[in-house]
Amino acid sequence: MANGIVVFSTAATPGESRKIARALVASRLAACVNILPGVHSVYRWQGKLVGDRECLMVIKTTRRRFEAVRLAIQKVHSYATPEIISLPIIAGSRPYLDWVEASVRGRPHRRKQE
Repeated sequence: MANGIVVFSTAATPGESRKIARALVASRLAACVNILPGVHSVYRWQGKLVGDRECLMVIKTTRRRFEAVRLAIQKVHSYATPEIISLPIIAGSRPYLDWVEASVRGRPHRRKQE
């Protein structure tokens, strides 16, 4: 799936992360969002060196959906400048990548029976 991307974003709390994740998946902007609490971020903000505990969201979606994902995150995010970056999916499990594509398009995906 040359169309697949992973979007990274951080949030201040697990609750905010869950709110963003549920909004993205419910609106079919993302197939899945993994939330990793307890990330420690060190960065410079307004001229000061800052260290904060955050939650990292790993969002699986498609390039076509990136702009809508960005807007949806910004709409509900508590940060003035939230991290919203994407990386291409170069390769992966074909069934999983097909599932991502189907999930954001709204088509049912049938899992292969074992």
